[in-house]
Amino acid sequence: MFDAQGTWVGFEDIRRSSVYRDGATTYYMDGALEGGGPLAGRFRLGAPFAFGVVDSDDDRLYTGPDFHGSGQPYGSFVDARYYGPGWQVGLNTWNQVLADGMTQVYSSVLYQGWTVVGCFNGLYTRTTEDEPDDRVRARVAELVAAETRRGPVPFILPTKEHGSYSGTCELWTCEQTLAGKVDVAMEIEPVDLLRTRHRVRWSGALDREFTVERRRDGTRSFLEGPDAWGSARAFGRANFPTWHFAGDATEVKGREFAVDTEPGMRGCRQLAVAYELFEGNKLRHVLHGVLTWQGAA
Repeated sequence: MFDAQGTWVGFEDIRRSSVYRDGATTYYMDGALEGGGPLAGRFRLGAPFAFGVVDSDDDRLYTGPDFHGSGQPYGSFVDARYYGPGWQVGLNTWNQVLADGMTQVYSSVLYQGWTVVGCFNGLYTRTTEDEPDDRVRARVAELVAAETRRGPVPFILPTKEHGSYSGTCELWTCEQTLAGKVDVAMEIEPVDLLRTRHRVRWSGALDREFTVERRRDGTRSFLEGPDAWGSARAFGRANFPTWHFAGDATEVKGREFAVDTEPGMRGCRQLAVAYELFEGNKLRHVLHGVLTWQGAA
């Protein structure tokens, strides 16, 4: 859990489940807040959440009583926007299931009106009834220990290594149909401890190359041209950038999540990325996948 400035304030230990009964699905969410600072009074509640879900390939509706809103799936990625009366905030939740089918990269940016008041983020693991109980307990305990260690670590890319993050991502249209695969390569050239030059190439179902200089200032960072201009706010390992390409009407809203980062003076090696591309304020594509670091030879 992070405050609006990106400062870590505590943990929310969440257990989710769903029950399908009489033609309806109900989600249950139970949690235990540890810490929270000034936000603890808002986010600590005396009962678990329960809310109905109407699921489809187009819209996922949350029908209350504890969450009201909708989510749109694009393959294994869902962008959900809803309101939680108990927390008194609007939530923009991004869920991205990784290729193993068991790991979900989660974040909820929390709003009061248009103002950000905090953020939850972390990793979920999925359990199934056919898995032995002792194996489930061990796997969940391992994840909780790792997330407790990694959770507060700030989002920082390599600052003295020249290399690139690369991987194959899925491209989805705004109509929620798969448009194809995109090979993504993001070369990073350090300039100094706070600035790096990024040369990005998307090729395949979407083709674009651009170069930006990225400057970090605490939990904030800035993309300062020449081919794109924007800024970002990081909440621990989750970095939320927005940028505009120079010379056209394309805006990108994204999340870059450092999956495997550890405490210490070292950048992450695996990035789960999700980008929404807008043309003239209209959503056109969603690009998501996992990028892996490789140092320059």
